Amino acid sequence: MDILKIFTDLTGNQEVIQQLNKSVGGESEKVEKAVQLGIPLLIEALNRNTNNPEGAQALARALEQHQEDKVDDLFSFFSNVDTEDGTKILRHIFSNKNEVVQRNLSRTTGLKQEQIGSLLAQLAPLLLGALGNQKKEQNLDANGISDLTSMLSQGLQQLGSGNLFSLVTKILDANKNGSFIDDLLRMLFKKK
Repeated sequence: MDILKIFTDLTGNQEVIQQLNKSVGGESEKVEKAVQLGIPLLIEALNRNTNNPEGAQALARALEQHQEDKVDDLFSFFSNVDTEDGTKILRHIFSNKNEVVQRNLSRTTGLKQEQIGSLLAQLAPLLLGALGNQKKEQNLDANGISDLTSMLSQGLQQLGSGNLFSLVTKILDANKNGSFIDDLLRMLFKKK
């Protein structure tokens, strides 16, 4: 299971982008921009969460529920995605910053906040399914999950400037307070 390949397949697949567009009722270019920023943002948030043992353990337990998810066929996955589960996942990933993240991504992409929430609620289960598959394939424990999210974060950073992940990586914890979300949101508004 190559998670970076899933990300590149997703961002390069106009049929899937159109499918996501229809599900959230947005414009294709805005949805594509939200996907290009949303996946790296979710990965980096998970990476930050797994930098402590409790966060890594919590993610490892959550991934056990997603290790049989079928994520290879993106069109089929998004046709059957459980957005209620996705909403719960977002609350765990972003904690009390979930609404702030959605509101600011809405302003950045031009999508409505509800559309951003719906889109992220579809992307989060995809990411957990892909991570769950990899956890099972490689028999990863909590430390292995932490290493995996670090590797994914670094891999996305190296994918190139065409992806909005460069924005995410530039703003990580700029004020050294341990909260990258505040830094992300501040940087997003500077870029507008």
